[in-house]
Amino acid sequence: MIFIKEDLKINDVQVQVFAGIINFCALVGALSAGRTSDYIGRRYTISLASTIFLLGSLLMGFAPSYAVLLIGRCVAGIGVGFALVIAPVYSAEISATNTRGILASLPEIGISLGILFGYISNYFFSKLALNIGWRIMFFMATIPSIGLAFGILRMPESPRWLAIQGRLRDAKHVLLKVSNTKEEAQSRLQDIKLAIGIDADCNDDFVTLKQNTRGKGVWKELLLRPTPPVRWVLLATVGIHFFEHATGIEAVVLYGPRIFKKAGVTTNDKLLLANIGVGVTKTIFITASTFFIDKAGRRKLLLTSVGGMIIALLGLGFALTIVHQSHDQKVVWALWLSIATCYIYVMFFSIGLAPITWVYSSEIFPLKLRAQGASIGVAVNRVINATVSMTFLSLVNAITIGGAFFMFAGMAVLAWIFFFFFLPETKGRSLEEMEQVFTRVKKSRNADVELQTGNKGVQVP
Repeated sequence: MIFIKEDLKINDVQVQVFAGIINFCALVGALSAGRTSDYIGRRYTISLASTIFLLGSLLMGFAPSYAVLLIGRCVAGIGVGFALVIAPVYSAEISATNTRGILASLPEIGISLGILFGYISNYFFSKLALNIGWRIMFFMATIPSIGLAFGILRMPESPRWLAIQGRLRDAKHVLLKVSNTKEEAQSRLQDIKLAIGIDADCNDDFVTLKQNTRGKGVWKELLLRPTPPVRWVLLATVGIHFFEHATGIEAVVLYGPRIFKKAGVTTNDKLLLANIGVGVTKTIFITASTFFIDKAGRRKLLLTSVGGMIIALLGLGFALTIVHQSHDQKVVWALWLSIATCYIYVMFFSIGLAPITWVYSSEIFPLKLRAQGASIGVAVNRVINATVSMTFLSLVNAITIGGAFFMFAGMAVLAWIFFFFFLPETKGRSLEEMEQVFTRVKKSRNADVELQTGNKGVQVP
């Protein structure tokens, strides 16, 4: 951002628009990805996402003006929207129950590595001519796009997508490849058959399903006539995606140099090195957390993560307020506290809220609704991401940088309360069992509420 601003001579408002437009354009991709993947399959949708992102990266790299740069950013955003929906869904659908958490969180690790490489390339390319360095950074993004676009075609299709198309033989073939034993593959196939209304003992290679398998009518089932379990699933998905970015991570990732500059770090090299520290912290702890998601469970990690974020955000807000009120005097302890709490915040975000947002929302929807249901969560995610990206600098000018992080701390408190009451544990449950998980919620120690579909409505024993 620093070098683009200097080269193209743009102001803070234009920087905010550039930072946030990728997320608004990602809405187009996110809301299209579910229906597209239901129609052409998960693999081809990932390949399509990579191709769109490749085009956007090229446009940004060659951009002769701010307007063309925005167009390229928007095109890349559409590809991002597609990828954010379908990558976790594909990972969840192809993995076994005991490894679903780690596999479905791999896309988040990829995002963190991308951010880290972006920070590192910023540092090294800053040594080049001003109008060259940031362009090479965008060209570098084309390399993984090309690799993924072609590499995904060597991977198997989602067995659940194949099954819902009636292609049972192909689904069985894939399950034999991705399961540890033949018995596990057979058991997973039977669960999938029952979930989509096929007799578990059916051994046909291909069956014709009565219900539509191309994604038509899904929006009605999600938004207009949802069953009580689907309504709860949708609430959980929207909530976790809302709070992922409403708690301020985008402010740190995008505007880290400005935060460190406010704290007292002065030279560009030191600012970029401090930002690389954010990327390293994020990548290390997201990677570490993936090994605990399937052991500790989603809920424990999530509540621990947000609890730590609350403390870190309060500390960061306090330290930055002290720096702000000291004016020209350099308060060394507040500088170090700002940097430390910033890293601690990123650490706690990365061990729970970052990966679990994507794992959780990709696993809780019923098969028929999964891709398009996940797209709603991603749409909310991108809107909040864009809102924070495009308003943070204005927010800082209005309530100070310390005040902004106190506000994010308040949002984190609301997030902890929401997760505690509305997100049940999904560890160890198959995708076909998720509807059962969301039909029973403990209201108190002595009373349960049973949510039942059909004509019985809601029963309270």
